[in-house]
Amino acid sequence: MARFTHTAALLTMGLALAGCRTDGLIGSDDPAFISNRGLYSENQPVVEHSYFAFDVTTSGNGLSDEESARLHDWFESLQLRYGDVISLDSPSAAPGVRADVARAAAEYGLLLSDGAPVVPGTVQPGSARVVVTRSIASVPGCPNWRMAQNSGAPISTESNYGCAINSNLAAMIANPNDLVLGQEGAAGSDPATAAKAVRTYRENAPTGKGGLKEVSTTGGN
Repeated sequence: MARFTHTAALLTMGLALAGCRTDGLIGSDDPAFISNRGLYSENQPVVEHSYFAFDVTTSGNGLSDEESARLHDWFESLQLRYGDVISLDSPSAAPGVRADVARAAAEYGLLLSDGAPVVPGTVQPGSARVVVTRSIASVPGCPNWRMAQNSGAPISTESNYGCAINSNLAAMIANPNDLVLGQEGAAGSDPATAAKAVRTYRENAPTGKGGLKEVSTTGGN
């Protein structure tokens, strides 16, 4: 089994390095005086991808029972979970091999993805490589107390702004890849369904149209 890692930072639309300005304090070397005049967080979520590779020996148009058992044991050792991406690199491109790997992945509620990431090493003839891509999200540098309170720095967003929210989001998100690409929307939509709530709101009579209910205060306890 081989393991390969690399780190990819989450890109934020419109993120600029405004935090490097020292308005009114040009030449100051004190990090506490570096101001952030925007409303973005200095520390953004970072998504790290780890690649786990496992070579299995193919037999004809599929995997033997022994190889299928080895693959299952490897999946078990990785403790596959939602968000893991399973791919297959098979030079022979035998449909039976893909079907056997997909069947093993289905036991963990995962689908076999199309294509495979490029990892070091060459797949030998008569074998296939199963690659599991795992993503982990974190927010490096938090908490960030670079800008101490009452430090005399110009009015700006605090350096620790957003650390709690971003750290909680990175810890709770089910699929860290959604921080980078998000989920694809539905292929199509029904305009009638989209307008149903608005039509119901407009057509229904207001609850106060019939006036207030008359209630007698006499005869009570």
